[in-house]
Amino acid sequence: MLSKGAFLCLASAAAFGAMGIFGKLAYDEGVTVQTLLSVRFVIAATAMWAFVIGTGRAGFLRELTRRDILLALALGGIGYSAQSGAYFAALERIDASLLGLLLYTFPSMVAVAAIVLGREPRSWRTALAVTLASGGLVLVLAGAAGGTLDPLGTALGITTAVVYATYILSSQGVAGRIGPLAMTTFVCTGAAITPTVIGLLLGGIDLGSVTPAGYGWLTAIALVSTVGAIALFFAGLPIVGPTAASILSTFEPVVTVALAYAAFGEALGPVQLVGGVLVLLAVVAVQARRTDPVVAAPGV
Repeated sequence: MLSKGAFLCLASAAAFGAMGIFGKLAYDEGVTVQTLLSVRFVIAATAMWAFVIGTGRAGFLRELTRRDILLALALGGIGYSAQSGAYFAALERIDASLLGLLLYTFPSMVAVAAIVLGREPRSWRTALAVTLASGGLVLVLAGAAGGTLDPLGTALGITTAVVYATYILSSQGVAGRIGPLAMTTFVCTGAAITPTVIGLLLGGIDLGSVTPAGYGWLTAIALVSTVGAIALFFAGLPIVGPTAASILSTFEPVVTVALAYAAFGEALGPVQLVGGVLVLLAVVAVQARRTDPVVAAPGV
């Protein structure tokens, strides 16, 4: 039987995993990428601040330095918004299931970068993870190449993983100093500012073309796959610990693949399925026995 912590982490992964499906459905209802990014993070930031103030937890603001607040806002406004932008731009061009697997190459990227930066030593576990992830990625793409593999969409999917890895490496210091609640609140706030300002300046936000159903899917992305998913993850994290929480999060692409099949009939071929399993095994390998597993910011 699952422990409470494991259940919370799996529920978080499921909520994150549903985001690609919500996004595809939103696109069918007149939502553009710029509109999605702006509305998603405005709703998410508003919900986070309402929670912080409504539950009397705004006291952390007095304990933060101006430098850390600006860093967290910048991480959201530059890193997290860029990562989300690449993800949803890729989602316009490739299947949600394929994108979910491409995204989950990021833990191996983080492991390699941490070694290059001197943050952790080389190990057989990291070498195994990189080998598995690389082989899995080749199989996933090779299997897709037999169908209608979109080069730009694929490149954007891999870019999402690269930007996500960079974001995690950049955010670990400030995340450790200010804590998950403050980090999430300011990251969502920064991520709301950038796409909204850019969208208003360039005219990319088109709220009038969105149907009522489209606003429903946007709300689901913001509340279920952003605020809810993050809250569930950080609720389960202290119960099961960072390593177990990170490994349990690999349930996310599994949910994406299953929901994409149920909603759109997206089906991975046998070669892609094997590749997907290798990618997930790489995540487990890279997280096992790490002293600082990748838990800075789950989801995309």
